[in-house]
Amino acid sequence: MKEQTLVLVKPDGVERGLIGEVIKRLEQKGLTISAMKMLTPTSEQVGTHYPYDLDWLNSVGINTKKSFAAKGVEMEETELQIGERIRQWNMDLLSSGPIVAMIVNGYHAVEIARKVAGATQPLKAQLGTIRGDFCVESYDVADVKKRPIKNIMHTAESVDAAKNEMQVWFPNF
Repeated sequence: MKEQTLVLVKPDGVERGLIGEVIKRLEQKGLTISAMKMLTPTSEQVGTHYPYDLDWLNSVGINTKKSFAAKGVEMEETELQIGERIRQWNMDLLSSGPIVAMIVNGYHAVEIARKVAGATQPLKAQLGTIRGDFCVESYDVADVKKRPIKNIMHTAESVDAAKNEMQVWFPNF
């Protein structure tokens, strides 16, 4: 099924000069780009991109607490507080410099773009993916630096998420 999805090259990917590599790999898989622009995101855009969703915030908090507990570290914050902190970190990183936003089209575009990107945690990403080939970040590094993972790019998680995210970055498309 032909789909559209959103792909962002995040500030760390732009800074490292990986825009062309991301585009090349998407196109090599048979996907096409129907819209693209470079911009520095506003706080309104990143706040809409990372909506304040209580289910998501609590889920992130629960997973983070489990991860820290497995390392023998007990967190004092509530799950919601952790989720809010991580959401803010994500918003700060995405708005820290220019990004490249793209609408990508093709058969199974959402799934294919995510495969090209690789696992969210680059340490776990397979070689041959953008994150696996160009990034060595881990949640441990991000935790020590008190920031989210720098993982070069964002891809929408589902067709519905892609539709919502495309409206944030391409409202008139």
